[in-house]
Amino acid sequence: MQSSFTAARCLDTAAIRRAASTLTIIGLALPLTALATGKQADDDSFWEIGLGVVSSQEAYTGMDSDIMPLPIVAFENRYIQLSGPELALKLPSYEFSDSNEFNFSIFGRYDFLGYEEGDAHILDGMEGRDGGFWAGFKTEWQNSFADISAEFATEAAGDSKGSSFNLAIEKTWLFKENFMLTPRLTANWLDSHYIDYYYGVRKNEVTVGRGYYNGKTGFNVEVGVLGGYVFEQKHFVLLDVGITSLASEIKDSPLVDSSTESSIAFGYLYRF
Repeated sequence: MQSSFTAARCLDTAAIRRAASTLTIIGLALPLTALATGKQADDDSFWEIGLGVVSSQEAYTGMDSDIMPLPIVAFENRYIQLSGPELALKLPSYEFSDSNEFNFSIFGRYDFLGYEEGDAHILDGMEGRDGGFWAGFKTEWQNSFADISAEFATEAAGDSKGSSFNLAIEKTWLFKENFMLTPRLTANWLDSHYIDYYYGVRKNEVTVGRGYYNGKTGFNVEVGVLGGYVFEQKHFVLLDVGITSLASEIKDSPLVDSSTESSIAFGYLYRF
């Protein structure tokens, strides 16, 4: 289930990309509010609106972190799930018991990925990299131990022609009915087209300080935790922190000077 941020104002592509990277993280707030209010998303429809502040740091050399205010908008009913730049169509689910259920969906989304050469000094003389429209399939296994999800996506329209596969596990604990804590662990496989497009250096982009680089397939691993507080069953305050260990195929790029990327987000949601 995905809540989503959309851009509040015109920003450089690097800032948009860093904010967009937190969309799936903030999306964890939606199932948490469902737990707190006792509502089931597939029983009736609802809207969530709010405001958040996102700060994240990418691994590109010399690229500064930004603090970015963004609105939060989400809608869901038993058939669809609209989360800003993503629209998911729910497929039939299979419930084996109250605590053992499989959910399936297909989705399309636009990712605000990419950069322009002015975003950092290391990118001077590079051709810009753009985002694209992605489509994919997701399955979720909700059980008494943890929630496990798998997602495959490929760029249906865009220049990278990349594909990705995510496998995630998370567990939510409720405290005194108002406080929630959800740690997560995610493995993210990225194919060679994706890594080469965003982290590769083409022959016509080679300089004295930036050598040729052809990206290969790699795995990123992210750990994070989302905390939240619900009051009056309609108001939800959240804080999320995440750090990603980058694949060696990304760390080896001459565009990169860090082995990790990080993000922190604070937000408020109102459900009606």
